[in-house]
Amino acid sequence: VQLQASGGGLVQAGESLRLSCVASGSIFSIESMGWYRQAPGKQRERVAIINSSNRTYYLESAKDRFTVSRDNAKNMVYLQMTSLKPEDTAVYSCYAAIGRSRYSGISSHWGQGTQVTVSS
Repeated sequence: VQLQASGGGLVQAGESLRLSCVASGSIFSIESMGWYRQAPGKQRERVAIINSSNRTYYLESAKDRFTVSRDNAKNMVYLQMTSLKPEDTAVYSCYAAIGRSRYSGISSHWGQGTQVTVSS
């Protein structure tokens, strides 16, 4: 299983970005998908998660600014980020909890990360 993220970049404060991530490989089911981020010198934090019932979780500082969504037919997850702030600067990695067959358990998978830099 591979997760490929895209959409990062350099923006000014107040602007928007949309991150995309596609999961490929041996996939039977995807239970949850989402995004984590890690800024230099800081611990990784969970930004947004969406499960198979489309229930969502957001980091408190991301609520009302970020929206996570998924396209099950394409095995994709998106993160629409608006009103970006310099403190949102980090490497954003996509995450998926995947079952590789009807008989296997669910395992966690991570993408390689995409850099988001917000200038003030």
